[in-house]
Amino acid sequence: MNTEPAGELRRRAARHAALADPARLRIVDLLTLGDLSPTELQAELVMPSNLLAHHLRTLEEAGLVTRRRSEADRRRSYIRLASGALEGLVPGAGHAARRVLFVCTRNSARSQLAAALWQQVSDIPSASAGTHPAERIAEGALEAARRHGLDLAERSPQGLDQVVGDKDFIVTVCDNAHEELPALRGIHWSVPDPLRANTEEAFEDAFADISRRVRDLAPRLHAA
Repeated sequence: MNTEPAGELRRRAARHAALADPARLRIVDLLTLGDLSPTELQAELVMPSNLLAHHLRTLEEAGLVTRRRSEADRRRSYIRLASGALEGLVPGAGHAARRVLFVCTRNSARSQLAAALWQQVSDIPSASAGTHPAERIAEGALEAARRHGLDLAERSPQGLDQVVGDKDFIVTVCDNAHEELPALRGIHWSVPDPLRANTEEAFEDAFADISRRVRDLAPRLHAA
């Protein structure tokens, strides 16, 4: 799935490459707090001046830092983080979606929780469906949802063919559904089935896994 323009990907790769060196990463960490002269950086890092100059040149070429002359002593300069230097180091919103559709086998636990969690973090609508829907939502899922302030009581499992739309961004949240429908467009989250153990701990683990993934995905999508 191509979600990021090639030019931006190259710029992000260059910044990651520049930060791959521990010394350069330390320089950037220090500059997040304030501007420093090369002499101050050299003292902080206990580094020869020629090596520091190499690191600063690499960071400048990657667009991570800039320098300006001191207004007091014109022989002195200060290094600062470039504007927006740390923006885009993680992937940004790279894919348009009219709706996010979470799919599992029975639409009784993982996909239901994912759709409900999505509504808390994004304005993009969400729905859920199953390849072989159950008659009702699993009690463990209902209890996990209640513990975390979500209400699944009014929902009921639905079949994928009843719900899926052409413009849906599809997320399969169980391996069975993903492997049953290899041509289904979208992405896959391999979330263990909490119904196998059917314990509170299993549902809490699934909830935590899905919650983290939902929070990570939300900034990657923008409304179509």
